[in-house]
Amino acid sequence: MHSHREHDGRQFGHRLHHPHRGGPGPMDMGPPPHRRGGRGGRGGRAPRGDVRTAVLLLLAEEPMHGYQLMQAISERSGGSWTPSPGAIYPTLNQLEDEGLVVVTADAGRKLATLTDAGREHIESRRETWPDPFAGRDASGPGADLRGLLHQVGGAVRQVAVTGTDAQLAAAATILAEARRSLYLLLAEGPEAPDA
Repeated sequence: MHSHREHDGRQFGHRLHHPHRGGPGPMDMGPPPHRRGGRGGRGGRAPRGDVRTAVLLLLAEEPMHGYQLMQAISERSGGSWTPSPGAIYPTLNQLEDEGLVVVTADAGRKLATLTDAGREHIESRRETWPDPFAGRDASGPGADLRGLLHQVGGAVRQVAVTGTDAQLAAAATILAEARRSLYLLLAEGPEAPDA
C-alpha cells in the first residue's frame, strides 16, 4: 500500500518532465542553467523599466485600471516591455499601503488614483528617476531577437501557405542554415563575429 506521499515510487506532487525541456528527467539533472540573454539579460529582450516608477508617472497623468497601466507601459516602451498582472497588481498594492495611491472599485475593476502624498512623492523625485519607458534601440547591439523571431515566423508561415514546392525546399534550407549559424555563433564565444 502506498503512503499518501508516494505514488509509483515518486513523491506526491513530483511530475516526470520531458528530458529535453528542462526539469528533472531520467538523469535528474534539473532545469537547464540560466543563460545570458533571457528575461532582462544582455542579449535578449529589451530591458524592463522600473514598474513602480512607470505606474506612478502614468497615474500622475490620470487614474487607471491595472490593464490600462499594462497597455500604457507597452505603448510608451514601443512594445518592448509589457509588464504582467503579476508585476502591476502587487505594485499597486504596495503603493496603496504606502499611501501614495488609493484603489477604488469602479464597475467591477480596481481604479488606481494618486493621492496628494503620491503627487508630492513624484514631484520630489521626478528629476532623479531614469525614464522607465526607455528601451534599447532595436537596430543596435543586443537587438530585440524575440521581435525578429516573430517576423521570421510570419514569413515562414506565408511561405508554408502560399509557396511552391521549390520555395518550401529553399525555405527549409535557409532555416537549417540559420539554425546552424546561430549555434556556430555560440561556439565562437561571447563576441559576435564581424559581418
